Parts: sequence; structure tokens; C-alpha cells
Amino acid sequence: MRLRTAALLSIVMGVLLLGLTSPAQAATNETIDVNGQLSDTRTDPAKPVPGVKISVEKDGAEIASGTSGPDGAFSIALPGAPIDLLGEKITVKIDTDTLPEGAELRDPKKTTLKITIKTDSDIRIGYAIGPATDNSVGKLTEIGQSGINGIFLGLLLALAALGLSLVFGTTGLTNFAHGELITFGALAAFLFQDQWGWAFFPAALLAVILSGVFGLANDRLLWKPLRGRGTGLIAMMIVSIGLSIFLRNIYQYFFGADNHQYTGVPAGKLWNIGSIGISPKAFYIAVVCVVVLVAVSLAVQRTRLGKATRAVSDNPALAASSGIDVDRVITTIWIVGGALAGLSGIMWGLTNGFDYQVGNKILLLVFAAVTLGGLGTIWGTMAGSIIVGLLVEMSSIILPSELKYVTALVVLVLILLVRPQGLLGRAERVG
Repeated sequence: MRLRTAALLSIVMGVLLLGLTSPAQAATNETIDVNGQLSDTRTDPAKPVPGVKISVEKDGAEIASGTSGPDGAFSIALPGAPIDLLGEKITVKIDTDTLPEGAELRDPKKTTLKITIKTDSDIRIGYAIGPATDNSVGKLTEIGQSGINGIFLGLLLALAALGLSLVFGTTGLTNFAHGELITFGALAAFLFQDQWGWAFFPAALLAVILSGVFGLANDRLLWKPLRGRGTGLIAMMIVSIGLSIFLRNIYQYFFGADNHQYTGVPAGKLWNIGSIGISPKAFYIAVVCVVVLVAVSLAVQRTRLGKATRAVSDNPALAASSGIDVDRVITTIWIVGGALAGLSGIMWGLTNGFDYQVGNKILLLVFAAVTLGGLGTIWGTMAGSIIVGLLVEMSSIILPSELKYVTALVVLVLILLVRPQGLLGRAERVG
């Protein structure tokens, strides 16, 4: 048993150590540059616009400035080391008096841009010059587009939340390190592409397998010993918070803070259904999510292992007395949960890009989905995820995009005040 555990740990740590040679760690930016290009769209083809002044301000004082060159491009180096600039807020302004006579920005909001520096990579801004255009859409179109986006987001959240729900149902553990399981899958697939030059699909497949191994290693090396010692659930939850912080810093050390993208997966031409646009890549990702969710649900409902899992979830002591190997069931759930989390990180990265803390960024939404649907219930988790996804996207119609995630959490609190066990959960007596 010790040899098996050591072998599993060696595999997982080997994947992490490969990141030491990652270009993200080896090549760091010496400065953060604000760069971009100005083009005059009043001509066909558009022509570059030289001689336009762009300035950068911080706390109301100008800290850097530059002028677009003959090709319309500009690059403004921000003073200070990149690590010191993280979290700083800057304002990028374009001097409209230096624009060509009779010209204006197509998007007037870009005259003054407020930016929070989140990574040490350069900040890219594009300016299009020409007559202002009306980009407004009808309210019904906006609602329909937000509804489609909400369903896609909900399916991604369901994939991420299912593993968390299975682990909670069988062990009672509220695992705050689940976000790092999500991140592990995204970074592992990126590592195979970035270091070994693999195509996306074999890289993603191996990353999902390693995510399952990583989930198993989590249980064997940490959670199983703690369960064996009778550690309380509150103490284990606190341990999961510490594990989350530890893993997040490991990821940042090996992979850097840059945002990453997968290669070899084209977005495809937008599908238009009336005035609603659907990305082919987002659609196929949703199909993968649906297939995986249905497969896991059927497995839990109809297979022998699935029935044993439900028995352990209902009453571990009674399940053990009935001859069910509870430890084997929990081990399997950790493998499946880790694989599902890794797959969700890969799918999320395909849609939105990712960095070393992508799982942590969506963890609250995942918890909201699981709690809203009912802790430990598969169908409740899926229903809660779809509701959270729709709420997040629909709220952006009337609220600023910065506040859209708050809506799901507010509705979560309101619903739990009325139904604490969640939508599909069971009310239980405490004490």
C-alpha cells in the first residue's frame, strides 16, 4: 500500500515539476506596457492613424505617455516592476484633439479607460476611428442572448460542482480546495501542449486522467488519514482552506500569473439564429458537459457502485454493516470527483482562458450552485447550477457586469432563508 501511495504521489509531483521549465516561469516581463493600434475605419481598407497622443494616469497624475507611430501602433511602458504594479488602478486616456480632423472614436467610452492591473502581461487596447455606430440591440434579443449564455455557464458550473457534491454526499466534507482540483486539470492540459507540443484532445484526455489520480492522492495522503483519526468536519474544512492556499501558491510558482489559452481549437464562425449568436465552440463544450452529466447521473442511479454510493451518502454506518466497503466507495468518489473537476477546468479554459487561480475565481459560484440545489444531491446540483448560470447572465442586462456574480449569491441567501436544505435537498433534524 505504501508503494502504491508513493507511486501516485510521484506521478502527480512529476507533472508539477515539469512546470519548472515552462516559458511562463522562465520568461518574465521586465515592464508592463500599454500597447495597441489606431486605425481609421472610414477607409476600405482601414489605414493607420499616426501622431495621436495616449497618456496613462494614476491617482489623477500622469505617469507615462506615448504617441502612435506611422503604422498607428503605440507602446507605453509603465514605470515600476510588474510585481509591484499588480492590483494597481490606472486610467488610459486618448487626446481627442490629436485625432484627424473630422474623426472620432467609434466607441466614445474608450476615450477614458479605467483598468485594474491583474497580471504582469502587457495591456492591449484597440482604437477604431470613424463614424459612431449604434450597437444597441432589442430587449428581447438581449434577454435571449443572455439566456443562452446562462445555460452554457450553468452547464460548466454543473460539471465543476458535481464532484464537490459527490464528495460532500459521501464524506460530509466541505472541500474549499475543490477549486484547485479544477485548476489542476486546466494547467495540466496546458503543460502538455506548451511543453510537449501535443494536440489539444490527447493533452486534455491525459489531464483528466491525471486529475483523477490527483484526487486519489488528495484522499490517500490527507483526507483518509484524517478520517481515520476521527478528525471533525469543521477541522477538516479548515484544513481544506489551508490546502487551497498552498496549492494555489504552488501553481503560481510553477506557471506564473499570466493568462493562458489553449491552441488548436478554433472558435469557428458564429452561428446566427435570428439576432442571437451562438459560438460553435461554446455549443460543443455544452454538449460535452451534458453527455458527462447524464453519464454520471445514470451511473449513480443504475450501477452497483452507484447504489453503494447512495447508500454511503444516506447512512455510512448502516452501509458498512450491510457489507459495503465504505473506504472503497469514498476512494472511487475522489477519483471521479477529481476527474470531473479537471475536465471542468479544461472546458472553462477553452471558453474563458485561465490562470493559476481559475478554480478559486469560480469556487463561490460552484458552492452557490451546490447549496442552492441541495447539498449532496446530483439532480439538485445540476438544477442549482443552471439557475445560478441564468441569474448571473440575466442580471447583466440591468446591472453592471462587475456585479453580476453578486446576484447569484444574494438569491442564494434569500432562498436558503425560506428552504435551508436547498431546492431538492432533504430537511434533516440536527441533534
